[in-house]
Amino acid sequence: MYDIVIAGGGLGGLLCGYILSKEGYSVCIVEKNHQLGGCLQTFKRDNCIFDTGMHYVGSMNEGQLLWRFFKYFGLLENVKMKKLDEDAFDKISIAGEEYKYAQGYDNFIETLLQYFPKEKNALVTYINKFKEIRESLNNFASDGYNTSNTTSMKYYSVNTFDFIKSITSDSKLQNVLSASNSFYSGKTESSPLYIHAVINNSFLESAWRFVDGGGQITDSLVNSIVANGGVIRKNAEVKKFVMNSSDEIVESIELDNHEHIYGKHFISDIHPVETFNKIESKRIRKAYLNRLNSIENSISIFSLYIVLKENTFKYFNFNYYHYKYGQSTWGPEIYDSVKWPSGYMFYTPASSKSDVYADCVSVMTYMKYDELKQWENTTIEKRGSEYLEFKRIKAEQLLDLIEERFPGIRSCIKSYYTSTPLTYRDYTATVNGSMYGLMKDCNNPLKSFIIPKTKIPNLFLTGQNINLHGVLGVSMGAMMTCANFVGLRNLFHKVNNA
Repeated sequence: MYDIVIAGGGLGGLLCGYILSKEGYSVCIVEKNHQLGGCLQTFKRDNCIFDTGMHYVGSMNEGQLLWRFFKYFGLLENVKMKKLDEDAFDKISIAGEEYKYAQGYDNFIETLLQYFPKEKNALVTYINKFKEIRESLNNFASDGYNTSNTTSMKYYSVNTFDFIKSITSDSKLQNVLSASNSFYSGKTESSPLYIHAVINNSFLESAWRFVDGGGQITDSLVNSIVANGGVIRKNAEVKKFVMNSSDEIVESIELDNHEHIYGKHFISDIHPVETFNKIESKRIRKAYLNRLNSIENSISIFSLYIVLKENTFKYFNFNYYHYKYGQSTWGPEIYDSVKWPSGYMFYTPASSKSDVYADCVSVMTYMKYDELKQWENTTIEKRGSEYLEFKRIKAEQLLDLIEERFPGIRSCIKSYYTSTPLTYRDYTATVNGSMYGLMKDCNNPLKSFIIPKTKIPNLFLTGQNINLHGVLGVSMGAMMTCANFVGLRNLFHKVNNA
């Protein structure tokens, strides 16, 4: 019997495994896929390494919040990183006009003033709100009091779109400031300012890209967990959380081969809805399950992975966001399957091979799961010729749009590969291939606020649905989960003094 059994080997599960094994608990992590890491999974084609989900991170300058987490988790010495262009870590293209996001508060303001010289007050107000929210987050991370519910809730109830409209009447600037909403599948009527500010602020502090893929994080965490005495089981799908005879606590997890793994405590890194679908217990109230099932999941993506001919396409030390039309940059809302694609994120992964030329390109654009309904009961590599033709047609349509911004790129392509919401669903175990899990709603913040502790005394949750998605958000969520075992103040003290 293990002290802690963790269902799911995504980033949240691995971080919890690291923390608790380091604290002396016996830990077993169970993952259904051969590869661990969830959204950190990478794959190789034609000697090119592609990330499937985690493309860049923020707050990684020395002393900044994610840097402190990386130091605590032993990642600084094991993960190769490259800082993006300080004057343009993101380039935003809207209906043929380009804008730059620069790192650093003052640099960000001064750069956008080149396009919007009359909007200094708006930009200063925008950045001051970031600083305010950042301060509340840093206070939480510094003193370790579990006050995240109260310190962030007031920002959860503020609408991002309304806030941006309140500081400027310039519709172009509104679109530029909103253009990063693909970080959280933003919606004008419901996206909380807290999400927008925390994510964007981390990149404004400093923006970094993994060199040779984010899988290095997974490898480092796995090695540390095993060194701490932890056990990791791959190719083992959790079919059921088994309650004891009195329906008091979880007794074991049952795997797809009917094997049982017993533990004193259990942490689920599986989507909350899928977690509770695997439990039969009177302790889980129907009203709670109905609430979970009523929360909308974020939209999914279609990804194009391009292998380039050698030395044909320059490496971009920035990310490129393109919006074909100028009326709105809120992608999920302007999504139109007939006019698809209307935009994309384009980036050249950093490689240790060269800083001058890219060896591959990754492109992502929104895609709704419903468009794949006819194949939803199929599995990877067994979806049939019609599915392959669907992917080919979509890839060519996306390439047509890319060619408009990067003329001649087709001539640089050696080969390409694609993935759909079904691919994402099967490799990351998210509902309908959702990119960011459960959507947060500023109109009803408590509805989508998921805490780690459940009504079952020895069952806890972690992952992107706890707190926030992304490396920073999931790290904070893992801290909140593990606080139930080692205390939040104690844990943050160790993080800040690592």
